[in-house]
Order: sequence, then structure tokens, then C-alpha cells
Amino acid sequence: MDRPAEPPASRAAAARVEARELIALGGILVLAALLRFIDLPTRGMWDADQGHDMLVLRAFVHDGVIPLLGPPTSIGTFHHGVLYYYLLAPFAAFSGSDPVAVVAAIAAAGVAAVAVTWWLARSIGGMAAGLVAAGLMAVSASAIEESTFIWNPNLIALSSAVAFAAAWRAWTTGRARWWVAAAAAQAVTMHCHVLGVVLLVPLGGLLIADLRRRVAGDPGRARVARAALAGMAVIALSYLPLALSELQTGFAETHAAAAFFAAGGASVGTPLPVRVLVVAWRILAWPLTGLVTSAPLAALAAAALVIGILAWRSAAAPPPERLAVRWFALTLAWSAVALAIGAATLATVVPGLPNDHYHAFLDPLVFVTVGLGAAAAWRTRQPAMRLVAAVGVAAVVAFNVLTWPPSVAPDGGWPAAQRAAERIATRVAGAPYALVSLPDFKSADAYAFPLTRAGHPPAPASTGEAVVVVCDRLFDEAIGAPCGGPAETAWAAARAPGAVLADRFDAAPRTAVSVYLPR
Repeated sequence: MDRPAEPPASRAAAARVEARELIALGGILVLAALLRFIDLPTRGMWDADQGHDMLVLRAFVHDGVIPLLGPPTSIGTFHHGVLYYYLLAPFAAFSGSDPVAVVAAIAAAGVAAVAVTWWLARSIGGMAAGLVAAGLMAVSASAIEESTFIWNPNLIALSSAVAFAAAWRAWTTGRARWWVAAAAAQAVTMHCHVLGVVLLVPLGGLLIADLRRRVAGDPGRARVARAALAGMAVIALSYLPLALSELQTGFAETHAAAAFFAAGGASVGTPLPVRVLVVAWRILAWPLTGLVTSAPLAALAAAALVIGILAWRSAAAPPPERLAVRWFALTLAWSAVALAIGAATLATVVPGLPNDHYHAFLDPLVFVTVGLGAAAAWRTRQPAMRLVAAVGVAAVVAFNVLTWPPSVAPDGGWPAAQRAAERIATRVAGAPYALVSLPDFKSADAYAFPLTRAGHPPAPASTGEAVVVVCDRLFDEAIGAPCGGPAETAWAAARAPGAVLADRFDAAPRTAVSVYLPR
């Protein structure tokens, strides 16, 4: 029987609701863009990782040096995936390797992640869930920070949101092609950070469930199987550059990764159960309240809020939402265990060294969970539940507004690095110079890039007549002497005897630069 025609008044009411929702979403996206694009040149930190990535991008688009590996990992001696560079290369090419243009692309990805998170939450819990999830992500201090500087993990909130949304779309619509889209997004997630591989398990689990729910002989089952094979092919093809690099280097990446894990990985003294709890705390709190050590009570409240919503909706939600929430809960639990084992250093917070971005692929799930909880509480029409939902959402928004990143990064960002490079170039006066970093396990690429882009690239240490020493105060203990004098003097006495100190200045609060010239 055909459905009865919907009364014109009902159609008009539905259209008004849809229009209001689109207007609200548009406002959220505009807000997200404003919070990410204002003061963009100065807001993002600029350090060795940013300089390294821009050097690779410049060599790619300016000199034709095609990278086969992504950025080096902070664990072991292997690398992330190269798709990160390929995705950002067009923006570097069109702008003349301008870092601000590359950051703008990352900021745009952050805004897009808000839109995809809205789509995922709305498809599960309706309009209110979508708008709350998108609104929280738009104003999140953590999400804003992730959108305003150059770093490979900063693209994974978008890619993982697409992966989860596409997988859920495949499940709810029965259209197998969405699995290919989920696989492509998952490939980007894994390339942008190796730890993104943990999402293969929850995505693969839903894919297997999609196959198992279809009876034998169902054409849809064959389509899902073909889509699964196509998705695996997409992921495998994305690693062709890595395969080429392995063939050229005698499988150096494989050997480095094997050596790292054979040695016990990033070993720490914290027992595994404690690591799991700390990592879970960081995963659940980071999108809502930031670094757990900055506001531990707020972080505990945020984690408790997410856990409470997951427990409540896993038991009380209607079937489609209940399945999604249980999928999210299992994904978050699995990820906490996997990261506690594979990224044990997440159990320790080191001020000044960001690593909560490593699990940013889970941020969309946290925002969607809170959106589902707020929407469900509002639907009860109970004044107490509505008050709790409104106060909870308002509290998260207020906390984030109060902790938004400053308009100028603590290190002065890219403009400060440019000023330091100009001063260095003036002091060496066109003579060959070597660029040295203290500690030696950290590169001086933060200044190598602006110097190279300005036409004053450093020379190899053996040919440089002058030496520029970049010293990071965060590592005074590892260096064995404080930066700003003692560390550089000791280095010069051992490595450049007879050199004369021509200039010393702070390029950033953490970074001292010393210029030594020959007698």
C-alpha cells in the first residue's frame, strides 16, 4: 500500500525544521572557521617538526624531490605515512611554500571535521545530537589547537570522522560502496599517524557484522565482500611509496620497526592497568577539557560524563542508536588498551611536548557521544533531565571558551622564526655556515626552513665556516648544561675551538640561538 500523502501543513513544518537546522549548522561552521582562521600566522607553534615538514614539502614542490616516507615518528626510527605530504603539497605549491597557506589547509580540514561530525551524530541521534556534537567540536580548545599548526596528527580528526561516518552509512543504508569510502579515509588516518592503525579493528568489526547479517546468496553480501576487497586494495595501494622506499633501502623501515618492538617498544615503568586508565582518561577528556594535567578535576568530570552517557545509551537507547553507542564504547575501550601497549609514553605527561593529538582520531566519537546524551536527555521532556543537559553542554562550552589558544603562540609562531632567520642571515653575512641543534637528537629544522626559503640554506658542518647553535631549554637536563650560555660554550669548546661568539639571542622563550664566527 502506498503511503498516504503528507498534509501540506506537515510538509511545511518539516521544511521549516530543516531550514532552521541548516541555518544553525551554517552558524556553527562559520564560528568554527572564525575560531581557526583568525590570527592564523601567529597562533600555531613553530618548532623542529614544522620546519622539517615544510622542508620536505618545499623540496617536493620546488625541487621535484618526491617523498616516499612521511614524517619521522617520535618512537623508534621509522616513519609515518607519506599521504600527509601528498595532501598538503598542492597548498605548498600554489603558495610558494608559504607555511601559512599550509596551516590554512589544516584549518579548513578542522572546519570540515566539524561538518562530518555533525553528519555522523545526526545520522544516529537526530538533529539535536548533530548540532550539539558539531557545536562542541567547533568551540573545543583542543580541536582549535589541532587546526592551527603544521603537524601530521592534525588531519586525523577529519579522516577518522569520515571513516566512522562512511562505515555507519554503509551499515544503515546497506550500500556497500560506503565501505570503500571508509577504507580510503582509514588509509589517510593511518598515514597521518601510525597509531591510527588501531581503528582497523572497530571498522573491520562492523564490516564483518555487515557481512554476517546477510544470508547466503544475498546479492548484498557479495557486494559487501567486493567492497571489502576494494577497500583493502585502496589501503594497500596507498603504501606503494613505502614499498618503493623499502626496495631502495633494503627494507630499512621494516628493520627499524622490528628492532623497536623487539626491544620492548617505548618501555615505561608504569604497570599496564595503570597505563590503560591514564590513556583512557586522556582519550575521553582531551576533546572536551584539553590536557589532563592542566585541569585534572575538569578532565575527570569530562571522562565521567562520557562514560556515563555510553553506559546509559548502551542500555536505554533504541536499537540503531544503541548499536552505535556500543560500537563507540568498544572502540574507545579497545583503543585505550591498544594505545597503552603501543604508545606507552601516553601514560606520562611531559609539559611542552604535545602528544594527545596522537589519539585525535577518537575525538569525533567523544563529541558525538556527548551530542547523543544531550539529545536523549532533552527528548525525555523531563525538566530535571533537560536542565542537566543544558548545564552540562553550557559548562563544556564555557570551559573551552576560557581556555582557547592565545592569538600568539608561546614561541611566537612562524613570524618569530622568520625574524630569527633574518638575524642569523645578517650575522653570517652570506658566508657558509652550519646549523647545529642542542640536544643533538632534535633537529634545527625550525630555522633551517626559513633560512632555506629566504635563500640562505645551511651548509654541511664540514664546510661551514660559521656555526649557528640552536639550543632548546626544555632539554637542559639531557644536554647537561643550561641553554643561553653554558651549553653552547661547552659545545663550542669541544667542537669549534677558536670560534668567536658573534651573537646570542632568544628566538623564542625556550630557544636560544648562538652565532659563532671563525677568527
